[in-house]
Amino acid sequence: MARLRRSRPDRPGLGRVRCGRGFRFTGPDGAAVSADDAERARALAIPPAWRDVWICPWPNGHIQATGVDDAGRLQYLYHDQWRDEQDRLKHDHVLDVAERLPALREWADQAMDTRGLNRDRVLAVALRLLDLGLFRVGEAQYARDHGTRGLTTLTGDQVRFGQGRAVFRYTGKGGVEHEQEIADPHVVKALKELKRRSGRERLLRYYEAPDWHLLTAAEINARLKELVGPQTTAKDFRTWHATVLAAVGLAVSEPAPATAAGRRRAVARVVAEAAEYLGNTPAVCRASYIDRRVVDRYLNGETIALRFGELGRTTPPGNPATHGHAERAVLRMLRGSD
Repeated sequence: MARLRRSRPDRPGLGRVRCGRGFRFTGPDGAAVSADDAERARALAIPPAWRDVWICPWPNGHIQATGVDDAGRLQYLYHDQWRDEQDRLKHDHVLDVAERLPALREWADQAMDTRGLNRDRVLAVALRLLDLGLFRVGEAQYARDHGTRGLTTLTGDQVRFGQGRAVFRYTGKGGVEHEQEIADPHVVKALKELKRRSGRERLLRYYEAPDWHLLTAAEINARLKELVGPQTTAKDFRTWHATVLAAVGLAVSEPAPATAAGRRRAVARVVAEAAEYLGNTPAVCRASYIDRRVVDRYLNGETIALRFGELGRTTPPGNPATHGHAERAVLRMLRGSD
């Protein structure tokens, strides 16, 4: 394994110049680069639309290229090894979060078992919604700028009730239409109270004498850090549950296809299902949310079904089959993969 060095995009590097239908690559002095450097630059597959492209002069730099996209945003291409290391660190952190979820759920259940729309009860509702519905947390400024919603910016008219359930319908990040169904009876009861209070305005609000206050993303993340750990964010829920969804999906795909191509097709199907649940593309879901060790284990013939054969049978009412025993099975498998 190569030893990486820290890249310095603020210092001279290789450049890219359009040439006919393609590009040629130049050194800091404007001269043509070596054949090896040109081959490495082409292998990076830098998007053609990027401008002001900078390419690391070293093959072992942790950032291999930067460029400005059509929206004017600075984008980065990282060394594969750096990306793998960061991905592993992220998912190890998410495993730490997952181990503390039972305590968070217990706190939320206790906080919801109170009367009135006090701050702790509404925070508990928000945490349970993140845990049950895989919402993004939402930001008021983002809602104003883009007209899309997350948990804290949902309005009362975006939730309906029937058959003991709450159903959210809203436009989320990227213009994706979401429909999230919640069956937890304590959450549904609190949501009905919140809807009566909010009408068509923002749903999540609490009373702290002498005024009503809108619940903010900062308050949710602060309570997460307090209950789970200082590095915890709302996104960790989505990352963990995408991983569990994939692990469960691969487990129930058994018997695994006999060929490598068949197993890859099974992985693609499960990733697509998890992506639909999260409201992401399969590519984003696999790259950013699902722990790759789940897929690697499956391709090597192991799933959580080898450790736990009754998925969802003992899950509490109103909770997905991916909670409880399924989560513990995934934790056992992944903690054993180190």
